[in-house]
Amino acid sequence: MELRDYGRILRQRGWVIVVMAVLTAVAAFGFSKMQTELYESNLKMLVLPSRTDFGQAQAAKELLRSYEQWLYSRYRAQAVINELQLDMTADALLGDMKVASDNASFVIQMTVENSDPNLANDIATAWGNLLIQWQNANNDKLQKEDRITIEFLDDPQASLSQPNTKINTAAGFVFGALLGVMIVFVLEWVESGIVRRTEDVERYLDIPVIGSIPNQ
Repeated sequence: MELRDYGRILRQRGWVIVVMAVLTAVAAFGFSKMQTELYESNLKMLVLPSRTDFGQAQAAKELLRSYEQWLYSRYRAQAVINELQLDMTADALLGDMKVASDNASFVIQMTVENSDPNLANDIATAWGNLLIQWQNANNDKLQKEDRITIEFLDDPQASLSQPNTKINTAAGFVFGALLGVMIVFVLEWVESGIVRRTEDVERYLDIPVIGSIPNQ
């Protein structure tokens, strides 16, 4: 196919691409609006060794993984449920919580999902306080110079995690446009054997057209 053939196809069937893009964008927008809103609350906690020497710093780094495992526990989930009087199981709450740590910055980050942004913040705060209280209890058994403290870097902040209506709508538009292009070329392929224009005669017979009978 020559470039002019593509131009002809777009002129004749371009509306199919536009209609499909608009329809799928509207469908994606509607689907996004039907989804339940979920918020993510992020809490960062800083692990502070009492000394800045290499040994104490390494000890703090090694403890980060232990803190992760300690936090991600049904015991801790149940303690948060009891404190906030939540109507859910420990397993369900664990499914809404993620925890990770960064050895370079000595930071533990917790992420809690909930349909209520304020409740997500409360859960993250209560969960983080459990770790601080537990570490403080351990520090009472140690010399002051061997203690490791944990503190909040900031109050937890909840933000909308889903649905992302703008991205979903844009993705729907692009998908619809691609689907429209496929439909157009399928239609062209189906009708490729039908002779309708002078160009079709020249293409199939490989001879120039010198005249045609006009429509009455």
